[in-house]
Amino acid sequence: MYKLGIESRVLKEMRRYPPKIFKQIAAKIFSLAFNPRPHDSKKVGLGYRVDVGEYRIFYQVDDDAKTVSILVVGKRGNDEIYKLIRRLGLL
Repeated sequence: MYKLGIESRVLKEMRRYPPKIFKQIAAKIFSLAFNPRPHDSKKVGLGYRVDVGEYRIFYQVDDDAKTVSILVVGKRGNDEIYKLIRRLGLL
């Protein structure tokens, strides 16, 4: 099992989501602790992305430290998620 790390920016952003969406995203994030590279994940830049409905989770995996770091969560159809990932230097 991997340890989860979630950026405070992500938690702040997720508070604005409706409860149903919040619950779906949270469930997916917690599942990454057990399987950090599920079949629906895709390698993007220096991390991975996985979709939850119309939302996308971008994260990094450190196999040596057994950690999964959740870096960005945002809408799939919105290019803002990739702009933020580029700003962070991860793409």
